[in-house]
Amino acid sequence: MTHTEHTLELAPDLDPARVLWTERFPGGAHWSYRVRRGTTLRFIAVEAGANTSVLLYRADERMERLNVPDTLKAQHTAHLTAGHVLYSDMGRILASIPRDTVGWHDPLCGLSDAEGIARRHGVKRYQEHRNAMHRNGKDSLLVEMGKWGLGLRDLVPNLNLFSRVAVDADGRFRFAENHAKPGDFVELRFEMDTLVLVSTAPHPLDPRPDYAPGKVAIVAWDSGPAGEDDVCRLSCAENGRGFHNTELIYR
Repeated sequence: MTHTEHTLELAPDLDPARVLWTERFPGGAHWSYRVRRGTTLRFIAVEAGANTSVLLYRADERMERLNVPDTLKAQHTAHLTAGHVLYSDMGRILASIPRDTVGWHDPLCGLSDAEGIARRHGVKRYQEHRNAMHRNGKDSLLVEMGKWGLGLRDLVPNLNLFSRVAVDADGRFRFAENHAKPGDFVELRFEMDTLVLVSTAPHPLDPRPDYAPGKVAIVAWDSGPAGEDDVCRLSCAENGRGFHNTELIYR
């Protein structure tokens, strides 16, 4: 397939001339990339049951990174969708969410780990099973972190795209199975040069007995940063201040 054909298949509404690249990931994969300010990554659920765990670090100063508690507190929410932004621990906006067909993304439940995956699905190691091995979110992201000089002490709370976890009347987490439908997407538009780490391993509360994380695709396109009338900038007063703080370092 040509570049244009990939774009038309995955994101027919986008101008292929503005698309920078496309990628397809099997469930259980992991990936990382340095993304420039003004680039949007469209994450697409190719299959039901997809989960994409995401970590963000400022590209040129990696001590500044995604702060999930501040992200939720500043916007008075316990889940993320269009109009929200992702704050760093310095009060700046690493990325914003201008478009989302899913409506709910989990910022509370963290990553699957080796113990949890083994308990639910058994152990499949690379030595015997090659690419059919069972991967977990925590180890997958630590592998990607190591490629950029980061380690366990730099592992902070993450965002789980395509997954919905609500709290019931008794205070227990309730996982919504197959929350995202094939073709659903969410866009992260980067307001800073950002190191993006991604795992498509299962969500830690996914109750399915079989290890079958859904496939995910990414389309990167040149969107430019948020404009003055952008929905994320105007969604609350705190976000306006966050964009101002962010734009100061690019003047």
